[in-house]
Amino acid sequence: MSGASFAQGNPAAVDESPARVGVLLPLALAGVYDYAVPKDLPLAPGDYVVVPLGRREEIGVVWGAARGDVAPARLRPVSHRFDAPPMPAAQRRFVDWVADYTMSSPGAVMRMAIPVPDALEPPAALAALRARAGFAPAKPLTAPRQRALEILAAQGPMTARDLARAAAVGAGVVKALAALGAAEPAALAADERVPGEAPDPDAEHVALSPRQQAAAAALVAAVRAGAYSATLLEGVTGSGKTEVYFEAVAETLRAGRQALVLVPEIALTAQWIERFARRFGAPPALWHSDVRGRERRLVWRAVAEGRVKAVIGARSALFLPFPDLGLIVVDEEHDSSFKQEDGVVYHARDMAVVRGHLGGFPVVLASATPALETLANAERGRYRKLELPERHGGATLPEVTLVDLRRAPPPPRRWLSPELAERLGDTLEAGEQAMLFLNRRGYAPVTVCRACGTKLNCPNCSTWLVEHRLAGKLQCHHCGYAAPLPKSCAACGAEGTLVGCGPGVERLAEEAALLFPDARLAIMASDTVHGPEAAQEFVRRMKAREIDLVIGTQIVAKGHDFPMLTLVGVVDADLSLGGGDLRAAERTWQLLAQVSGRAGRAERPGRVLLQTYMPEHPVLRALAAGDRARFLAAEMEARRAAGYPPYGRLAALVVSAPKRELAERAARELARAWPAADAAKSGVEMWGPAPAPLALLRGLHRFRLLVKAPKDVSLQPLIRRWLAAAKQPGAVRIKVDIDPYGFL
Repeated sequence: MSGASFAQGNPAAVDESPARVGVLLPLALAGVYDYAVPKDLPLAPGDYVVVPLGRREEIGVVWGAARGDVAPARLRPVSHRFDAPPMPAAQRRFVDWVADYTMSSPGAVMRMAIPVPDALEPPAALAALRARAGFAPAKPLTAPRQRALEILAAQGPMTARDLARAAAVGAGVVKALAALGAAEPAALAADERVPGEAPDPDAEHVALSPRQQAAAAALVAAVRAGAYSATLLEGVTGSGKTEVYFEAVAETLRAGRQALVLVPEIALTAQWIERFARRFGAPPALWHSDVRGRERRLVWRAVAEGRVKAVIGARSALFLPFPDLGLIVVDEEHDSSFKQEDGVVYHARDMAVVRGHLGGFPVVLASATPALETLANAERGRYRKLELPERHGGATLPEVTLVDLRRAPPPPRRWLSPELAERLGDTLEAGEQAMLFLNRRGYAPVTVCRACGTKLNCPNCSTWLVEHRLAGKLQCHHCGYAAPLPKSCAACGAEGTLVGCGPGVERLAEEAALLFPDARLAIMASDTVHGPEAAQEFVRRMKAREIDLVIGTQIVAKGHDFPMLTLVGVVDADLSLGGGDLRAAERTWQLLAQVSGRAGRAERPGRVLLQTYMPEHPVLRALAAGDRARFLAAEMEARRAAGYPPYGRLAALVVSAPKRELAERAARELARAWPAADAAKSGVEMWGPAPAPLALLRGLHRFRLLVKAPKDVSLQPLIRRWLAAAKQPGAVRIKVDIDPYGFL
């Protein structure tokens, strides 16, 4: 065990027939383990404890009653109970529900709820300094030392770092004061204040349009009802959905309860946090993978103690220990980033709805391009639907034009068509901003030898290495493998023959710089914008008009609002339409509609150009015609006829092993164990096995099986019986994905 100190309990306090509890450990184990309760250590469900496990000790949570299958002589006592608020009952039910639905062990799910062991102990006092009373220097102090001492005497105990900063002196000056005896050691209570503790629901009055007022009133009423409800807030890009659901957040805060807003991309948060701070007078607390160390511990602890009232976070924020959660908002609810593919496989949007149901509070799903599953739930009456069909403040939706690359292709070794290049020039000449969108990071997606045709592949994955010219390397976007670009081809030995094929955003920026040498360019992609601070700086530069042309991937496609951005050019509108993914058309529509929505969000009208070799495709025709309803109706009908989600159910099983032969044999044995007769009674089908599209991933060979069932069939019991009947070697892993979103 690491990360937390604890005092030992007294094993001698355990009698011959001790009381016992079930403790859930954050490990991939079958269930709770029984432990004895020492007489001097009263325990209750939800308490965080330390227990012995073999020769080590582990953190766990008192889950409830013991199983009772351990003899008293073998029962070991709980070692320690942390001085921390217990895990709320609703969260414990949520952990059990997620584990059952995703077919994961409860301990694996619970591990996500204890990401900061240090936070379980109250913060230790900080080492500080204070001015020594009656200190008389043998000789006059230097001006910096005198200034630091005066500040220390006036403000009381301070850490050495804070004193140096306050006095504008170096660390050596502070050390000298201590050495002279002018400052002496002191203890300083840790500052546990974090953002999100004191947002004011009435800090600013926001003028809403009549449609916004009606939608906000409905959400406020749902919060006041104090019961579970799920509402789809659907509004076109720029319709002011954020300000509408802020009213629900405000009502939650007025009631003294906690609110959580989930976002798919941390890069989206820069402008959102600014708007939140303006509306509520203080920023929210943040929770995502870039929140580290002390801040992560403080946020977790403050949430558990109920001091933090507003949190914005990634999907993992669902597992924070809110004692009084009163609202969850899932912004951009359609986004596939809400699906976790590794470890416990779950969709944060769907689990947010479950969390609201278990906790008895409302959930708001907000999007300009809702997922078909969400629209179907609204159609069935399971979700309420509120609509904002117009942009706020009189802005109009942009005009969308299809550029047929078959008729007007770009020049050789270029990627921008003459029409798009001309429109870019006009926009920049008018002093406005433009965006080029290409959902490909790096310089070139493929590197090929011109002499022998060999493509450079990742050694760990069945995928090509992407050239990142700015970083001077080739990289796999699946496992992270990276290597310098070789000077010669490993297959044929030819030198100087390796060339990049196809464009990434870096190559696009190179072309744009040649066409528009005076334009100020910026690339926005996940490997150039690292974390919220970098995203905030990008937003500042855009709003300050320090960038004329931004070239970006999907992280620029949603959530940003730049009044002077009037032109969006989509370089390859066909990119995500292929591949056999049943959601390909839906995802393309969502992505292109979102990126198109960045144009013309203020007084100046916007325009969008979509470069395509398939202008007849229904998705692109719908975007150009603004006929969203026809596309959605056709897509929904196609899914209904095929029995695919949202009108049917799917589960994917991926069998993986270090050797291809082992993975294939295990997958075939699993297929032979399929309970065909039992499944047929419920109309359940199994397809496969077949090599996964990514047949090699992170050094593991992979085969897929797919289970398809009617909407009203619960797949988990059938799959559990199936897996129990198929024993597999230890080197074989089987990942179960209920409701798969990706098919790689």
